[in-house]
Amino acid sequence: MNNYHAEHTWVRVEGDKVFVGITVHAQDTLGDIVFVDLAEIGKSFAQAGVAGVVESVKAAADVHMPVSATVLAVNEDLRADPSLANSDPEGAGWFYQVSLSNPAELDGLMDAAAYQALIS
Repeated sequence: MNNYHAEHTWVRVEGDKVFVGITVHAQDTLGDIVFVDLAEIGKSFAQAGVAGVVESVKAAADVHMPVSATVLAVNEDLRADPSLANSDPEGAGWFYQVSLSNPAELDGLMDAAAYQALIS
């Protein structure tokens, strides 16, 4: 289950792995994504810090880290095929696997219903 940040990113905890990406709404707003600039492995970010950039045929947008975290891995499949952020932004189109710096921040994020209310 994903938790959402107001900057249109999500975080999902799967056992001992934590994934981060952009929301379906962000992808819909941007249109066809043609390039992703991913942060380096080992880089740390504060919650809401700019952790990358996505470029579409319409615009470029910052990707904000939904929680304070350190990047453990980047999605090389996404780097090779940025359209994954269009076809499956909350699945195969994930951006980062991270280590949480402050797990309590997860409690301050929105669930799917709250995020849906935000974007409606």
